[in-house]
Amino acid sequence: TGKLWRTCLLDNWEEQPLPQECFCHLLQWEEVSGYDDAMNPIRTYQVCNVRDLNQNNWLRTDFIPRKDVLRVYVELKFTVRDCNSIPNIPGSCKETFNLFYYESESDTATESNPSWMENPYVKVDTIAPDESFSMLESGRVNTKVRSFGPLSKTGFYLAFQDLGACMSLISVRVFYKKCSTTIANFAVFPETATGAEATSLVIAPGVCVQNANEVSVPLKLYCNGDGEWMVPVGACTCMAGFEPAMKDTQCQGDPGTFKSKQGDDFCSPCPPNSRAISGASSVCSCRSGYYRADSDSLDSACTSVPSAPRNLISIVNETSLVLEWGEPRDTGGRSDLLYNVICKKCLPERGACSRCDDNVDVSPRRLGLTQRRVSVRNLQAHTRYSFEIQAVNGVSSKSLSPPQYASVNITTNQAAPSAVPTVHLMGATASTMSLSWLPPDKPNGIILDYEIKYHEKDNPLRLSSARVEGLRPGTSYVVQVRARTVAGYGHYSAPVDFSTNLESDPDRSLQVQLPFIVGSATAGLVFIIALVVIAIVCLRKQRTGSELEYTEKLQQYITPGMKVYIDPFTYEDPNEAIREFAKEIDISCVKIEEVIGAGEFGEVCRGRLKQPGRREIIVAIKTLKAGYTERQRRDFLSEASIMGQFDHPNIIRLEGVVTKSRPVMIVTEFMENGALDSFLRMNDGQFTVIQLVGMLRGIAAGMKYLSDMNYVHRDLAARNILVNSNLVCKVSDFGLSRFLEDDSTDPTYTSSLGGKIPIRWTAPEAIAYRKFTSASDVWSYGIVMWEVMSYGERPYWDMSNQDVINAVEQDYRLPPPMDCPTALHQLMLDCWVKERNLRPKFSQIVNTLDKLIRNAASLKVVSSTHSGVSQPLLDRCVPDYTTFTTVGDWLDAIKMSRYRDNFLNAGFASFDLVAQMTAEDLLRIGVTLAGHQKKILGSIQDMRLQMNQTLPIQV
Repeated sequence: TGKLWRTCLLDNWEEQPLPQECFCHLLQWEEVSGYDDAMNPIRTYQVCNVRDLNQNNWLRTDFIPRKDVLRVYVELKFTVRDCNSIPNIPGSCKETFNLFYYESESDTATESNPSWMENPYVKVDTIAPDESFSMLESGRVNTKVRSFGPLSKTGFYLAFQDLGACMSLISVRVFYKKCSTTIANFAVFPETATGAEATSLVIAPGVCVQNANEVSVPLKLYCNGDGEWMVPVGACTCMAGFEPAMKDTQCQGDPGTFKSKQGDDFCSPCPPNSRAISGASSVCSCRSGYYRADSDSLDSACTSVPSAPRNLISIVNETSLVLEWGEPRDTGGRSDLLYNVICKKCLPERGACSRCDDNVDVSPRRLGLTQRRVSVRNLQAHTRYSFEIQAVNGVSSKSLSPPQYASVNITTNQAAPSAVPTVHLMGATASTMSLSWLPPDKPNGIILDYEIKYHEKDNPLRLSSARVEGLRPGTSYVVQVRARTVAGYGHYSAPVDFSTNLESDPDRSLQVQLPFIVGSATAGLVFIIALVVIAIVCLRKQRTGSELEYTEKLQQYITPGMKVYIDPFTYEDPNEAIREFAKEIDISCVKIEEVIGAGEFGEVCRGRLKQPGRREIIVAIKTLKAGYTERQRRDFLSEASIMGQFDHPNIIRLEGVVTKSRPVMIVTEFMENGALDSFLRMNDGQFTVIQLVGMLRGIAAGMKYLSDMNYVHRDLAARNILVNSNLVCKVSDFGLSRFLEDDSTDPTYTSSLGGKIPIRWTAPEAIAYRKFTSASDVWSYGIVMWEVMSYGERPYWDMSNQDVINAVEQDYRLPPPMDCPTALHQLMLDCWVKERNLRPKFSQIVNTLDKLIRNAASLKVVSSTHSGVSQPLLDRCVPDYTTFTTVGDWLDAIKMSRYRDNFLNAGFASFDLVAQMTAEDLLRIGVTLAGHQKKILGSIQDMRLQMNQTLPIQV
């Protein structure tokens, strides 16, 4: 026994005097006094029974508590005598010894238990010296470090076995590695012990420092096997009102300043016309008489309402009026100045004024004007009116006082009557017509008489009678009527066509017309029969052509030497497919730098790959999470078995796999811009049409390659297309399980799970019958085209999956995105043909896109938003604006309720005003997102169409 244990145990293990029974030894280990390198006296253990055969000398430590450590490191210092320097010894002399450990739940070891043999002890390693010494030399101290794990029990023993060496064990140092408590990204990460393996990454959850909140979750940091922090995930930033301090480890507030939102920015002085109420303020309150609009940011200056417009001028012309005015002296410090025109009609008997009705036309509109001139029409003659011009801005609604305005009183002059409403034919003979009409809506005085104008072509004649005589039998006449007052004639009514009868006898007229009626009906019947015959002939030719095309496709499948995709699930041993199609990479060549996402089986990382003889490259790394089953490992690696068969510039490239070390990895090329859908949404409107078509061409080329290999992707969508720094698009995500039906007559894939089909991207036959072919991939490609041209908008918007299925079944197809060339939308419609054999092949799609790229002028013809075969169903989906009481209800219906106040504050409170809005109006009132502008403008266009359709009914 002795005090060999002389080096402190790190951190959780405390340095303390060791008990006298620190080691127990068996056979010839001896405790000897000596000196270390600094000539300090020490006690060592040594053994040198080299002259005796079959040596088996053991030395064991006391029980060492584990304290939740998973991996332990042992540093050994020792000397070994060179066997050649010892004369006359048998061949059993050794220059090595063995290191073992034994786990136990408690300190139960005795001199006989556990047994002095390799089992139950676990061997760590055979220790050999770097240098040995002879008898004439001083001992050379060797230092070796070994580690073992994972440990699971309460503690362990170390044991040393000598099999015939002449050696001295000088010191043993037992320690573990950890990552110390740290603060990163304003988050505190606790002290964390390393993992069970040298390559393990242990997750340490983080907690935001005081006055900071999480920006992204989960908030974690990784501790590697060397006790170093790496791969930060998530971050915290200082809350509103607090700024970074103490080298980005604290968040503190500065009295008298503010910060309006969470982030890494520093606090700022209060904007003009505002003040901070307390320290660490998130907003500076406006001073009395100053306000912020709802659309203003919290760090903007406070502003006031404008003064009244100046220099109001009115010009009266009969019952029309022109108003002009100048800008207010004080705009309130804002640039969003608008004007409202308030029209009031005054009664002469009482002098009271009330709002004008909707018949008074104020052009361009009454509310929300940006220009300072309006024209007013349809006023009543000899009537007094009062007009107020209000000046408003974005904060006028915040003020309790009414808007400042300038006013003017005018009286209209005498005016001619308005136009006569539509003329009606009361009766007609061979030479006469009887007409009737209603008086003008606005007579503007006493009607003196009416004037009738009618004529044949090139033969005008004007009369003033309600009964027109002397006409020619069976002749069509154009008739118009206008009224006259003392102010003159009004406008003519709209031209109306009337015809006289051929004969005065109605029966005679019918006999004359009957042969024409019968002849027309006979000709129509013959025409319909001809159409049916032509359709049948075309259908037969089309069916015959499809059969020939399919026969030719079968021939190409059996062409000798053609590379055909092999399903890895057909292998009896899936590992054989992995070995055949995926290259094994040594774990030492892979370095993980950052976690960039999470997949179905584990995390997705960015890292570097440096293989011998090749330059280092950036790669994407998919890892298989710990605790996986064999099935999960097989499914995870099946994607590599699929990718490894492909070699095309528009297919994601497999670099290799790591299967012989942990964690299991799939290593692919790294695509800097990530998934195509999110990339397009982040860069909305930033690319030319040629660039977008170039992306589509790359995707089509990759899918042509897969189709030629007889591979069906089954999940083609923009989210599964990756984009590199050169905007090259590559098809990815080959992880879905597939199997080939043996009884099918064509290469049709069926979902092994029987479900989880992406409805919005899937062809109707694949949804209904689970029939997946290259033709169904063509349908999905059409949806990808729509996603690209709409900059990542969700296909079919907010419709449910069942609504999408029903709509497609009723032949509804997505309309062209905004500014989409007609040729591209037509190609989409070709991809969405219901009969799958009539859809284009990917080779045809590539050729079509090449022609469009070469002929850029063809891409300048833009589709109409309301054109195409889908229009009837689209109209049924458009909300009828007449069913809404207010503009706010309409905004709720189109899911744009967030802009209620923007519309009302800008004066757009009626549908007549909303129908006149433009993209500039939306931008001015605060609708800045391009997608929201498209949606609102589309609904406004529908509103205009509905107004035009309902106009005749209103008249």
